[in-house]
Amino acid sequence: MAYDVVVIGAGVVGTAIARSLSQFDLEIAVLDAAHDVGQGTSKANTAILHTGFDATPGTLESRLVRRGYHLLRDYARETGIPLEPTGAILVAWDDEQYSKLAELKQKAESNEYRNCTILSAEEVYRAIQSLGQGALGGLSVPDEAIICPWSPTIAFATEAVENGVDLLLGRVVSGVDCQVDGVTTLHTVAGPVRTRWVINAAGLGADAIDRSFGYDRFAVTPRRGQLLVFDKQARPLTEKIVLPVPSALGKGVLISPTVYGNIMLGPTAEDLDDKSATQTTQEGFDFLLEKGKRIIPALLDEEVTASYAGLRASINQGDYLVSRDDTQRYVLVGGIRSTGLTAAMAIGEYLVDFLDTTDLELTPKNEVSVPPTVNPIGERSKRPFQRPDLISKDPEYGEIVCFCERATRGEIRDALCGAVAAVDRAGVSRRTRATNGRCQGFYCGAEVDAMISQVKRDEHGF
Repeated sequence: MAYDVVVIGAGVVGTAIARSLSQFDLEIAVLDAAHDVGQGTSKANTAILHTGFDATPGTLESRLVRRGYHLLRDYARETGIPLEPTGAILVAWDDEQYSKLAELKQKAESNEYRNCTILSAEEVYRAIQSLGQGALGGLSVPDEAIICPWSPTIAFATEAVENGVDLLLGRVVSGVDCQVDGVTTLHTVAGPVRTRWVINAAGLGADAIDRSFGYDRFAVTPRRGQLLVFDKQARPLTEKIVLPVPSALGKGVLISPTVYGNIMLGPTAEDLDDKSATQTTQEGFDFLLEKGKRIIPALLDEEVTASYAGLRASINQGDYLVSRDDTQRYVLVGGIRSTGLTAAMAIGEYLVDFLDTTDLELTPKNEVSVPPTVNPIGERSKRPFQRPDLISKDPEYGEIVCFCERATRGEIRDALCGAVAAVDRAGVSRRTRATNGRCQGFYCGAEVDAMISQVKRDEHGF
C-alpha cells in the first residue's frame, strides 16, 4: 500500500504534525530511526513553555511560538501534562545588560506580549531572595512556565495512533526514490515505505533528507546543550525561571525549577560536527558551575542528581524553514530550534493549512479520538499511589517500585503496554520517572529491567 502522508521524525514536532493530520480521512505513518518517540532533541531540552516574548518580530517562529504557547497550555490542562506557570525574570548584571531591558520589553510588545515589567534591583531580590550579589535590575515575564518535556510527544503520538496513524519506528531512511508514478518510496532498514506526500520533520537529520529530494539550501549544525539537575532539596532556592539577558552569543545559562521538583542549571551551547555527540564533559560542567555560582551561589552547596546533554538543530538562517514542493509532494519543516516544544502544536495546525491547497483531500473524520490522559508524573500532580480509588480497582497502583520518585508497578506496567509503549528503561523513565531519582536506578533498576524483560517474553510467547 501507499500512504497519503509519511512524516519523517517522531519528535515533538513530527508527532504534533501527525496528530493534527490524523483528524482527517488520510492514511498516515510516522517514521523514525529510533525505537521510541521523542528520542532526539525532544527528550533533552530546558522544558520551558515560552511566551515568545524575545522572538524576532515578524518571523514565522514568533507567530508559531505565540500561538503554540496557548495551544499547548490548554492541551496540558486537558491531558494532565505537568505544567507550572512560574514566571521568569531576566537578570541584568551590568550596565550594558540593564540598558537592554527596555529594548527587550519593546520587543515583547512587538510580539504581542504586553505583560513584561522592568524591575529595580530591590524588586528582583524580593522575587529571588537567593540571587547572587550584584544584580542591577531585571525584566519580569510573568507568563513563562515550566512543563514536562516528555509527555507532550507521548500524548501527541498516542492520539495520532488512536486515530489510525501507523508508528514505524527503528527505520533509518537509507534512500529516497521520488515520485515514480505519483508515489515516493522511502528505503529503510525494515523495507520500503511508499507514500504520496513526505513531510520532513527529521530534526538533526532534516538536511540529509532534504538533500535526498535534490536540495542544498541549509545545513544542520548540532548544538550541544549540557545541563545539571540538582536534588529536590534545592527547589526552595527559586520558584521562578532565572534567565540571563541575551547577548550576541546566545541566550546563555539559566536556572529553572522543574515540574519534577528539582532545579536545573544550563544549557551550554557548543557547536559540533557530530550529530550523535550527546555525552557530557568535565569542561561543560565546570562552565555551568561557574555560571551557577554567580546566579545563585547557594545552589553549588546542593547535590547534583543527574546530568544530561541534548543536541539542538541549529541552522544558518534566522527563522523556521518551512517549504513545500508540489511537484515532488514534499514538505520541509526544518530549523526548529529550542522553541520547538512550545511551537509544536501550532506547527501541526500550520501544516494543515499549508497542505489544504494541495491535491490532498483534507476531509475531517466523522469520529476522532479524544486527547489521552497522561500519567501524572509532576511533583505537584496527584500521583497514582495517592489515589485510593485507583488502588482499590488495581492494587498495583499502590505498589511502589521506585521509592525516590514514587513510581508504581501499575504505572510501569502501563508504560510498557500502552498505545505508544516504552521499549527500554529510558522510555519507562520518561513515562513514569522510575530510575530518575536520587539513586538513579540503583534500588529499582533491576526490577524495572525485569518488568521490561517479562513484557518482551510475553510478546514473543515464551
